[in-house]
Amino acid sequence: MKATQEKVAIQGIKGSYHYQVARTTFGPEAEILECLTFAELVRKITTEEASIGVLALENSIAGAILPNYDLMDRNNLRITGEFYLPISHQLMAWPGQGIQEIREVRSHPMALLQCKAFFEKYPHIQLVEDLDTASVAKTIHEEQLKGVAAIAGKSAAEFYELDILASDIQTIKNNITRFCIVSKEKEQVPEEGFDKVSLKLIIQNEKGSLAKVLNIMSENNLDLTKIQSLPVIDKPWHYAFFIDLIFEELSDYQSAMQQIQGAGHQIKIMGEYKNTKIA
Repeated sequence: MKATQEKVAIQGIKGSYHYQVARTTFGPEAEILECLTFAELVRKITTEEASIGVLALENSIAGAILPNYDLMDRNNLRITGEFYLPISHQLMAWPGQGIQEIREVRSHPMALLQCKAFFEKYPHIQLVEDLDTASVAKTIHEEQLKGVAAIAGKSAAEFYELDILASDIQTIKNNITRFCIVSKEKEQVPEEGFDKVSLKLIIQNEKGSLAKVLNIMSENNLDLTKIQSLPVIDKPWHYAFFIDLIFEELSDYQSAMQQIQGAGHQIKIMGEYKNTKIA
């Protein structure tokens, strides 16, 4: 994606992983709107305070961020692109301290979970959940906190002038988060130039319905890369399936969608865009 002067909403602040994705995707000219929560991020898009947003959807270790699927669906956001970011967690603190002087580490629950094994070697350190990774680094900088450390990306340590006490402390080194670029749903969708689709599928509550739908996709050469189920709130024991699929021929995708809808299943297209994942 080319640099633009878009107003881009992110969850987190300067130095966060969302910030890194936004800057890489939209360039230094983009205006970044910081949000404390994903709900606030979505609200800025729906009210058109922001034209676009960067939203984490899944992590290769922790799996799908289910509330974000629901937020996108309920607010009719559309995925226009994706970005895969390798996550490298650093332990950082106010300059001049060693790790033995740290009594408390604060970070986002996901970051704490991904680094849990590292802290087993330091039982004197208490792990405390916080809203965001970079915001803890900012607080340490502003209040010159000692005895408190943050888990965040390298850029946060640079922005907030903290010492890195330990690098790459995540338990699994191949740690990747998938971020989606989202905007308000548009009436017009691309007619070509895309090879990946995110959709919501509500199937007929009949025996074997899901298997039949998956067979249709397979017969039309669609590569199912993700399937995630969520309950349909107003229909007990009914489930919606959020599906990502890729294809080589547009006609295969179009044929599959016609067959699935023809069988009485409900499809909501949540995004048609280019696949950027490297196998």
